[in-house]
Amino acid sequence: MATAAPGRSAGAPAAKPAFRDEPDIVAPNYALLVIGVMLASMIQVLDTTITIVAVPHMQSALGASSETVTWVLTSYIIAAAVSMPITGWLSGKVGARLLFLVSVAGFILASMLCGIAQSLEEMVLFRAFQGIAGAFISPLSQSFMLDATRPSKRGQIMALWGMGVVIGPVLGPILGGILTENWNWRWVFYVNLPLGIAAFVLLWMNLPRRAIPQRKFDLAGFLLIGTTLAALQLMLDRGHQQDWFESKEIWTYAVVSGSAAWMATIHLATTRQPLFDRGLFRDPNLLAAMFFIFIIGAVLFASMSLLPNLLQDILGYGVVETGALLAMRGIGVLISMQFASQLMRRGVDTRLCVSTGFVIAGYSLYMMSHWNLDIGKMDIALPGLVQGLGVGLVFIPLNTTAFATLAPQFRTDASSLMNLFRNIGSSLGVAVLTAILAQNIQTSHSDLGAHITANSIYFDFSGLDQYKDLSGAALGMVDGMVNRQAAMIAYVDDFHVMMLLTWFAAPLVFLMRKPPRLPGR
Repeated sequence: MATAAPGRSAGAPAAKPAFRDEPDIVAPNYALLVIGVMLASMIQVLDTTITIVAVPHMQSALGASSETVTWVLTSYIIAAAVSMPITGWLSGKVGARLLFLVSVAGFILASMLCGIAQSLEEMVLFRAFQGIAGAFISPLSQSFMLDATRPSKRGQIMALWGMGVVIGPVLGPILGGILTENWNWRWVFYVNLPLGIAAFVLLWMNLPRRAIPQRKFDLAGFLLIGTTLAALQLMLDRGHQQDWFESKEIWTYAVVSGSAAWMATIHLATTRQPLFDRGLFRDPNLLAAMFFIFIIGAVLFASMSLLPNLLQDILGYGVVETGALLAMRGIGVLISMQFASQLMRRGVDTRLCVSTGFVIAGYSLYMMSHWNLDIGKMDIALPGLVQGLGVGLVFIPLNTTAFATLAPQFRTDASSLMNLFRNIGSSLGVAVLTAILAQNIQTSHSDLGAHITANSIYFDFSGLDQYKDLSGAALGMVDGMVNRQAAMIAYVDDFHVMMLLTWFAAPLVFLMRKPPRLPGR
């Protein structure tokens, strides 16, 4: 007859294994690894927006038209979107360390080539190369940060990583404007070289190796997903220029994207070795986090892309003033991310943090929906600070919740999906909000123009013809006033839409499962 083990009565349940607060991989120098990863992440995220203000200067320098020069932005976005889904497979094929180093080196080389490009064709080619290299940096940086950090400290390290991801798109147009105005548009690419080289050296010295699992490449799945994303990005980027679904070109992109997406879904659900392990999609928290990160991209990141034009073109602020006002979002993010990290360490439900963050961010959009042409700097800075506080409360707890119940071998694929959905949400949000903006400007201009009479502006139009050239200037001035007012009304309408979508997401957060509390927190 079996006897009970010493110190334990017969039939007593076996003790649970002790929680080991140790990282999955050990870096030679953890602090230097974090600095290297952060530098690599920063230049990649920064480059998604830093070129926006330099495009008009590129147009004249490269001899491009206003329509063809947009391919400088489009080529980068499409290349990055198509490449990102294979991050997990590539890291399993060549090793995550080697892929990360090659990606950073490729990004540095592509940045240098973009800086010396002499024609539009060269620029588009080099930007596509830059997009491919940069596509792997963000997912790998997130997964390495998680793997090299003790479980009890992952909330804090994700706060640090998230600062670069959130602040980068805000600082991009500002830094790009300063470099373009004071030096040359080519410096928006050259600025990556010193930072990138420093990141590469630190990663070379401190990036640990990870086990390389053997994975078969799902070519059919990659082609279907790549076609879906490429056609979708082309539709979103070209839609405004081609009057959306009034154009056969846009319909073609929509049909191709929708058909490829349907076939990709069937393929990934039925094939024996899909591009993404189906175990990923059995984690409800990851699926929910992908939806909410999409909302963040569609609403909050899209609002950042709209504000520079509003502040500079409508309200008349310069590049430096615009940068200072937009920087308030970054300050808010820095504050709330640290606060969110402390809350998670104390065991506060991460879902409550995320939901509260959405509510706060929605309130900032509510404040912005009351803007008018007479607002001052404080009226602009305060909602930006509030929005930053909300974004910080959303971003880090959401990422922590997404990875809390996920097996370590899924982290790279999960990170690539999270970054992909954020980018798609941002592209879709910018496209939809820009379309709404353009439509509402026309509608508001028509409505306001109908009320412009001699009585409404206290001016007698009857004798205007006798002033000849001055009459045209006077009418142009009136039309300019109407344009500014119509544009402000359209921006306010966009803020209303973003506010409603943000508040709609807030209660849905509680559909996620509460992540387990780690011992020692």
